[in-house]
Amino acid sequence: MDAIVNWLSGLSGIVVYVVVAALVFAEDALFVGFVIPGETAVVLGGVLAGQDRLSVWWLALVAVLAAVSGDSVGYAIGRRIGSGLLDTRPLRSRRERVERAREMVRRWGPQAVFLGRFVAFLRALIPTLAGAARMEYRRFLLFNMLGGVLWGVGYTLLGYFAGTAYRQVESAVGGVAAAVVAAAVVIALVVWRVRAHRKAAGRSPRS
Repeated sequence: MDAIVNWLSGLSGIVVYVVVAALVFAEDALFVGFVIPGETAVVLGGVLAGQDRLSVWWLALVAVLAAVSGDSVGYAIGRRIGSGLLDTRPLRSRRERVERAREMVRRWGPQAVFLGRFVAFLRALIPTLAGAARMEYRRFLLFNMLGGVLWGVGYTLLGYFAGTAYRQVESAVGGVAAAVVAAAVVIALVVWRVRAHRKAAGRSPRS
């Protein structure tokens, strides 16, 4: 985590925006989220914004636009290729989870697009499944935008306040204590994300 933050902090502001946008977009459109969740990039960008290295508002806008456009591309890919995409190598080993996601789309329709935005695996998969299921695009876009705005702004602010807290602690008690606080924040975020993922997986309809 520290290596990624240090790498991002060494880039110019405009490049960081581009990197965050590319990771968020690629996660939704190209399944890159199976490797690097887009929320991680947004949170780390928010941390840099909390340290006055980026504009938190521009970062939030970039995250939202990348999320919405990435989902739209994923939808278009699913609509064009259909269910044949599910036979690709990255998905064959996740067949059970894919089937649960398909059932989620069948049962909940566009609401699944909104809910799936907050779980990494579903965020990368549901837009494509929605396209393959021929969901009406206007309905898809509405719930895509609602989820994208809440997700993009929420994770940006999460990282921003974490970065601000780090800076305040560092100025008050020194870098070592600040590093301990930062580590505690990261651990808390990881634990929260794992619990949220397990809860979402437990609630997903089984095939």
